[in-house]
Amino acid sequence: MDNSKARRLPPLAALRAFEAAARHVSVKSAAAELSVTPTAVSHQIRRLEQTLGIALFQRQPRQLHLTAAGAELYAPLRDGFDAFAAAISRIQARETPQALTISTTPALAARWLLPRLGAFRAAYPNQDLRLHTSVEIAALDGNTADIAIRYGLGKWPGLVAEKLFDDRIAPVCSPRLKVKKAADLLKQTLIHCEWKNTLRKPSTWRAWARAAGIHQLDSRAGMMFSDESHAISAAIAGQGVALLSTSLIEPELRSGVLLQPFGPVLNTYAFYLVYPESRESDPLVQAACAWIGVQAGESAAPL
Repeated sequence: MDNSKARRLPPLAALRAFEAAARHVSVKSAAAELSVTPTAVSHQIRRLEQTLGIALFQRQPRQLHLTAAGAELYAPLRDGFDAFAAAISRIQARETPQALTISTTPALAARWLLPRLGAFRAAYPNQDLRLHTSVEIAALDGNTADIAIRYGLGKWPGLVAEKLFDDRIAPVCSPRLKVKKAADLLKQTLIHCEWKNTLRKPSTWRAWARAAGIHQLDSRAGMMFSDESHAISAAIAGQGVALLSTSLIEPELRSGVLLQPFGPVLNTYAFYLVYPESRESDPLVQAACAWIGVQAGESAAPL
């Protein structure tokens, strides 16, 4: 076959109008699909019939029937347009970035997840990871968010919960304060984080003092922050001793900007990656979960 010869085909608009009308057996339905008027569809079909010199439909009041020639033309056109649509879908799926929204707290997003997003983009260039941050629990409905990193005991009805790493809550401070033992806290300002009421046993200074056996510590005094990032900044600035998640301050602990001078360490809760049971086999979800799991395994290494 000589592929260099130009194809002699009727106008594409006429072929589309005919195929849609034949598939729906209705000019009106074809017009709705093509976003044109029924008159425009009828015009294109007559144009095609004039070009071919063949009647493609038997027209009766409120009825449309293919002629033998029309039926012969319709089958390959239908298959061809189906093949075009399938090919375009495959190309778009490969080339268009797929988006997945993950919800977590502002502090975990800023301190743990954001520094790692560059590696995610390198591993999955055609998948966009969007962040939804809130101290409230977000709905995993595919609109607000698809997956989430939550803090708790790992029990959320209807959700798959994969444990990422245990949390460790401990007193931390700037080395400039020269805090060395628990008794030194009596002379320091305590930095608090305002924990949400969703936790049955929040890791507060009161809980820590009870575990440490330091009954003379005024666990209500000091500075209160609603965002852990602000509490971290205050601790780095030497404004007091903060009770913080060591998972959120790994760089500062490694560099010595912050110290954990003593215990005890509270570890009631853990961080979990959660997503709806209905999306357990979703390849988009599983790709993100696998990557986050690897990141959590690396960050869970001892300091």
